[in-house]
Amino acid sequence: MSALGDYIFTLPALYALKAAYPDAELTLLGAPWHVRVLSGRPGPVDRVVAVPAVPGVLGGDNAPGELDAFNRWAAGEGFDIALQMHGGGKYSNPFVHSLGARMTAGLRAADTSVLDRWIPYMYYQPEVFRMLEVAGLVGATPVTHSPLFELTADDRAQVRAVLGPPGRPRVVLHPGATDPRRRWPAERFAAVGDTIADAGVEVLVTGIGSEREIVEEVCDRMRHHARPVVDELTISGLAGLLADCALVVSNDTGPLHMAAAVGTRTLGLFWIGNIINAALPERGRHRPLISWTIHCPECGLDCTRDIYPARTGGTGCRCAPSFIADIPVVEVAAEALNLLGAYRGDPELAPAGNR
Repeated sequence: MSALGDYIFTLPALYALKAAYPDAELTLLGAPWHVRVLSGRPGPVDRVVAVPAVPGVLGGDNAPGELDAFNRWAAGEGFDIALQMHGGGKYSNPFVHSLGARMTAGLRAADTSVLDRWIPYMYYQPEVFRMLEVAGLVGATPVTHSPLFELTADDRAQVRAVLGPPGRPRVVLHPGATDPRRRWPAERFAAVGDTIADAGVEVLVTGIGSEREIVEEVCDRMRHHARPVVDELTISGLAGLLADCALVVSNDTGPLHMAAAVGTRTLGLFWIGNIINAALPERGRHRPLISWTIHCPECGLDCTRDIYPARTGGTGCRCAPSFIADIPVVEVAAEALNLLGAYRGDPELAPAGNR
């Protein structure tokens, strides 16, 4: 796993493994950011080790001898179980075999190497339950299906140092996403931002450096002042910020899933195919709004098979329009106000189940 959302989706499976094997050391092999964020953090992971660049597993360049040194380290660890939770296994299954564990288990797509225990990789499956199914291959039963990312005092201290204490409830808008097809238009985020600012909250617009332009566009289009937060917080600091917010409105991307994992109400904007994989099932605190676009707005290909052709067997297209632009502003604004009402305990705005 390399992206933030991918890690969040594995958390219930990691807690299941820790509950099944409380005396075992659970080592996460991941990217350098996993080491920075998770080392010493409370949670199911005991140790975090960065994996060198391995084609198809983790990108980048290795220092001379780095991969050989990692392989020698892995062989010396004598792992009992190695789990593959990194997609269909074309590249990751051979990597897991190279660790020399007594047992391997995980996901397997067609025509990839076989693990000792495996389940077929089918693209359309909720990611949390996919990972729980992998954990079940080695006898770990679920203890929760809700991801939980545990915070530290340093997480919140970083937020206070950068943004100061909130004077009123904060709402985060996150208009970016690595894949442009998962981005709701900036002018629509701005319209929702103004609606919730009218309700008396402080609006923050977050993003990373590559998303600065869209963050600034959202802020510029709003009638009310909105505070841009771009590359000012680490992942740990972002978790602290999201935990202190009343609501997060976001595309289907890492900060949305992190917000849910720290206990914050979320309003997510999803393409219909991605909602199957990534949306949480609860509706009291989490509202996924759906784009029902099936065919590419530009070339007309069936998106259900062609948006991720390597995973779903489609032929793919070269287009990159927003696949979620058809989600109406009025629906997003209404759900945002509803969730804010639940946060404030307002019986007129809160959903019936929260009254």
